[in-house]
Parts: sequence; structure tokens; C-alpha cells
Amino acid sequence: MAERVFIDTNVIVYADDLDAGAKRERAQEILHQVYVDGNGVVSTQVLQEFFVAATRKLGVAPEFARRKVELLARLDVVTIEPSLILDAIDLHRLHSLSFWDALIVQAAAASGCRRLLTEDLQGSRTIAGVQIENPFAGG
Repeated sequence: MAERVFIDTNVIVYADDLDAGAKRERAQEILHQVYVDGNGVVSTQVLQEFFVAATRKLGVAPEFARRKVELLARLDVVTIEPSLILDAIDLHRLHSLSFWDALIVQAAAASGCRRLLTEDLQGSRTIAGVQIENPFAGG
């Protein structure tokens, strides 16, 4: 099995954004590959953020956004527990991350992912043993 990879909300949103051009294509490739490889990981935070972004930003009907959340839930899903929240607070303090970004990084670390695909954090940085990669950089 391929190495586990954590997928942040922005990658998933781009996959459904008709105006995202090359980012949409890249995001769709990523999602297709993690489903094929069986190595994709998301968190309950990502599922929630996707629903809100899809319905508010992209104008997706709630029933369709709900169906996408059902499909995303077929990936490995990290449940945000109080211990992850406390660890994220520490990452927030130590690395000057927003709390929400720290929670994403902590969920990736707790699930054994060595890679986090996101546009939201500085790429080529490793935090808590997780390599942050911007899958849209350079293209």
C-alpha cells in the first residue's frame, strides 16, 4: 500500500470548483489517486469545512455536498478528540500556526501520515513529523 497522505479541505474544494482551472484538474487527480491507492486520510474537521465551503462558496446544493461528504468518509477519517485539540493548541503556540491549521497538522500526525497536501500552509516545511506540500505549487 502507498504511504498514507492527509488531504486538506482546500484540495477537496478545488476538485469541485468549476472556476479553478488547473487547480481543479490537479485536485481531481489527487483524489482519484488516493481512492485508487487506498491511502487517503481526512479528518472530521475537513469533512465539516468541505460542506460549509461547498455550499457557501461554490453554491453546491446541500444534498449534493452531503453526498460528497459520504464519499469522502470512505477514506480513513480521523475523529477530532479532545487530546488532538490540546496537541493542536501546543502546535499553534510552538509553530505560530492558526489553531485550525495546527489541528489539521496534528490530525495528520496522529493518523501516521508523513505528508499533508494543502495550499494553506508554507510548503516544504515539516511540522510534527509531517511534510507539508502544496500540490499546486509550480503549476
